Amino acid sequence: MRLTSSHRLYALGVVLLVSLTICSRNFSGMGGPAFLIPLAVAGIAYLLAVRELFSTQYFPKRVVVVGLVLAAFWHIPFLLAQPGFDDDVHRYLWDGRMQRLGHNPYLVIPGDPANAALHTPETRTLNNPEVPSPYPPGAQLFFRTITAIRESLFALKVAFVICDLAIVFVLLDLLRRTRQGEHWVLAYAWHPLVAAEVAGSGHVDIVGALLLLVSAAALGRRWRAVAAVAFVLAVSMKFLPIVLAPLYWRRIRVRDGALAAVALGLLYVPFLNHGRIPIGSLGAYVQRFRFNDPAFATLERVAAPQLVAGLAALVGLLVAVWLRRKSEVWPSDTFAWPMAASLFCAPVVYPWYLLWLLPFLRSASTLPLIIWSVSIIPTYVVWHLRTLGRPWAVPGWIMLLEYGSVAAAALIVGLRRLTQTGVPGCPSS
Repeated sequence: MRLTSSHRLYALGVVLLVSLTICSRNFSGMGGPAFLIPLAVAGIAYLLAVRELFSTQYFPKRVVVVGLVLAAFWHIPFLLAQPGFDDDVHRYLWDGRMQRLGHNPYLVIPGDPANAALHTPETRTLNNPEVPSPYPPGAQLFFRTITAIRESLFALKVAFVICDLAIVFVLLDLLRRTRQGEHWVLAYAWHPLVAAEVAGSGHVDIVGALLLLVSAAALGRRWRAVAAVAFVLAVSMKFLPIVLAPLYWRRIRVRDGALAAVALGLLYVPFLNHGRIPIGSLGAYVQRFRFNDPAFATLERVAAPQLVAGLAALVGLLVAVWLRRKSEVWPSDTFAWPMAASLFCAPVVYPWYLLWLLPFLRSASTLPLIIWSVSIIPTYVVWHLRTLGRPWAVPGWIMLLEYGSVAAAALIVGLRRLTQTGVPGCPSS
């Protein structure tokens, strides 16, 4: 009996369920073989599933429903797993706690002995305790809101999973409205990074990705004020999406932009320090923090890190300007490329940073980014190497595998487009 696309997708869903369940059971050993091997298997299964999504124009609704149910099942063990001892979620908890105790998280140093009494068992192991918080004000207010409901790592992770679920619903609405196959929601929901970094480690990036997707969906509906406000709220979670600002040029009104600017300003009001806008440890982040950064490391040899960081933002902005000028037609997957370009030049490229891209990866033009979202998985080995006393650095062969895979995919996509352009009557898109 010949297997249909639906049957193959079901089989790949089962592979994802088994491999991610095994991965979640070894979550405390992040980067070790028992964690990394099943996660890599899940990544390969995911790419094969995306291939099925590309090759089949229509899947029955039951396939989408079963696929989402499977994703819910493999999220549960990650949600119940304890995050890493120094995962960022510990810092989120500290920041929310500081605000509720009347302190400014941009000024308080967690590792200061004078602040030892402010800690709880869940905040004592936060990373980089020698610097204050780097997170923008929207993220800070989110941390405060969740910790006001319940002050625990688990409560924060539940909130992030709810945002993950909300992305699924917004995506389904967007796919229906743009007459794309609803099965493309699985390109997001089945991604191994979503399970590991949202339900497992708990990263605030998913909140920003949700807000950015809401902005994209609102822009498509011409709800321009909603699009503008949701965009600045996404920027207030992390600054990465600021490079998308040119995409909004002449798609929102001046008054919508003014409303968004006022909203962003109001978010900063609770954190002003003698009338100055706080940046916390953002300067230290650019100056000192490095991970998986081949482009930044190369450029840093000839220029100051602050200049190279500015260049990373400029690259993303220029890509956004080019995409905006290229066409008046608004495909939401264009949101991925400016952020990806900026990330490629950034000083730090952690796997969870790619969560920002995932809701926008569903076209052949984004195939290199889909590949990148999986080829970045081997960088988790650094967490394991750290336990062995090795330096906090991605081995060269892993970066070659990661970025070489992206380059190969980009070359294939480029050659395919050139071939199609050269054939009379063949569309280039």
